[in-house]
This record gives sequence, C-alpha cells and structure tokens, in this order.
Amino acid sequence: MIVANHQIAYRNVASKLYNFLPEEIDLAIADFIQILEKYNYTPTGTMFFSIISDPTAEVMTAQIFLPIEEKYFSVPEEEAVLFSSYFLVDNLLMTRIMHDFDIKSQEKYWELFGYAEQKQLTQKTPIFVQMKQMHNSEKSFVEMSLGVL
Repeated sequence: MIVANHQIAYRNVASKLYNFLPEEIDLAIADFIQILEKYNYTPTGTMFFSIISDPTAEVMTAQIFLPIEEKYFSVPEEEAVLFSSYFLVDNLLMTRIMHDFDIKSQEKYWELFGYAEQKQLTQKTPIFVQMKQMHNSEKSFVEMSLGVL
C-alpha cells in the first residue's frame, strides 16, 4: 500500500554523506553515531537516510540523518557532518516494510517509482528510508518515501 502526502519533519538534524557496499550500511551508521558521540551530541530521534545512488549500483551513496538533542552544532570540518536546525520534506509517497527488509526493499523501491509513473508524478527527492519502532513493542519496521510533484 502506498500513502500520499506523507512528510518527514525533525528539528536539529545532523547528517553525513557516505559511500559503501549495501551490506556495509551498518558500518556507515555506526561511524556516524561514533562521530556524534565523540563530540558529545545526543541522538534523540529516528535515524533515516536518503539513497542518492541507483539501487542496483555496486557502491551505494547515501546521506545518513540523525536528530540530536542539542540546538547548536560544531564539529571539525574534516568530519564532513552537516547540521540543519529544521528538516522537512513533504509531498511524499510512502510505503512500509514490516519484515524481510533485505528482500522487500528492492520491491518497494520500484513500487514507489511505478506508482509515481502511473499517476504521472515527477520525482523531486531521492528515496528516504526511516527505521521505526512500533509503540509499546520491540517490533521494528521501515518507511520508504519518495518526494513527488
């Protein structure tokens, strides 16, 4: 199922661009969290990332985002971490992956693009992937979104 008019909105978001093999995404996420912790920043929200490269590419390019508690941000330039006091992407098509993320992610990726094409919508953003957890449960799921016009 695809939901229209979804949005992603967070305050105080740190982000960093990474290139990695798809199976090594956990290493990129761990590196990013380590950088933030090294400079005493406190993650507060849901980690998410945008897939900038073609999903079939051998090396994936993604920007990893993480909301933090602090309102002010300063790290050495060589860390290449960006900061936005407010992050908003709206007019998104969104679908959920409840299980088997590694298997279903390609299917859902192309489903979003197929839906946009069928409705004659134009892509305005890369794919965004949010890792979420159900309230009062340890079950996790993924929301995959695509911005359209």
